Amino acid sequence: MDRIGIGFIGAGFAADLHAHALAPLRGVKCELVAVASRTRERAEAFAKKFGIPHAYTDHRALLARKDVHLVTLPVVTSLHHVFAVDAAEAGKHLIVEKPLTGCFADASLPRQRMLEEALRNADAVLEACRRNRVTLGYAENFVYAPGVAKLRRLVDASGGTLLDLRAEESHSGSHAAYSRRWATAGGGSLLRMGSHPIGAVIHLKHWEGERRHGKPIRVKSVVAEVARLTAVPAFRAEPVRWLVHDWEDVEDWSAAILTFEDGTRATVLATDVSLGGVKNLLTAYLSNGVVEVNINPNTSLRVYAPEGAIWKDEYITEKVETRAGWQFPSPDEDWMRGYPQEMADFVDAVREGREPLSGALLAHETVEVIYAAYVSAAEGRRVELPR
Repeated sequence: MDRIGIGFIGAGFAADLHAHALAPLRGVKCELVAVASRTRERAEAFAKKFGIPHAYTDHRALLARKDVHLVTLPVVTSLHHVFAVDAAEAGKHLIVEKPLTGCFADASLPRQRMLEEALRNADAVLEACRRNRVTLGYAENFVYAPGVAKLRRLVDASGGTLLDLRAEESHSGSHAAYSRRWATAGGGSLLRMGSHPIGAVIHLKHWEGERRHGKPIRVKSVVAEVARLTAVPAFRAEPVRWLVHDWEDVEDWSAAILTFEDGTRATVLATDVSLGGVKNLLTAYLSNGVVEVNINPNTSLRVYAPEGAIWKDEYITEKVETRAGWQFPSPDEDWMRGYPQEMADFVDAVREGREPLSGALLAHETVEVIYAAYVSAAEGRRVELPR
């Protein structure tokens, strides 16, 4: 294909990110053809904002268009697998936000049952893609962040082995109402945020295995703990609460240790109890070197103000509690996080008939590892993964 026609199912915050990230490719490699959202007003507002000619309230009408070749799904996680299967059955290539899917049930459901349900949902997506010969782009932006791309080049140059990976995403809590309960979110911090660092470390070992042996090095087992730290009495007694604390039945703190098939390890933290803005961190301990990647925060730009109002409406960075004092604004946060790079790869993958750097296997294994971690935390044991 020359230019890829792209449709959006969803018109919220993540859809904005996707549209901005696709902007450099418009008119050259792709066209934004249509958008579908639940309400006419929202669909038309998004279409007007980004110059998209067609707006729908029924995603099936969008999927029926022959000039739509690739569909992006910036919708809530509970709808990822539903719309992904619909798009694949319509013969459309697709971009799915992280995580691929999950188990959206009452939190009392045994975690082993949740693992099985999450894998059924993930399998359904991959099977629909295989059956209809369409490409799945898994929107794990950590994979495309410039710091992680440089990490891969440094590892390649060094010839060293990735022995110990440590990754984290943490902040002071999601403001999205759906995130408060398992039935709509599919889990707490481990799923919602942990999918980023877990996806990143899995990707790096997949990449290392492909480079060395022609096949990915996969996760063999996982040990994990989860907790709701904002439920402890001492925090509840505080008169001022800086952290999001109205979680209903999901965790706000999680830690997991992954063991890979080659015996190497990765440690992942994902929490909603971290003040000071978003932390997206990855460190690789090689046999012959160390690489530290700070996606957020980074020190390429530092600013100081005695009070936050000095900066008026100029964006600083995500989820900081105050704009005063020393701050670390990113000159181009989308680029530092890898959003334009991932969209460019997905569009090129469809044009060239190849797999993207972040694709189906990473999407599936991330879901498998996260829900195996929930089993481990609930049952207090190491969970072995079938390989």
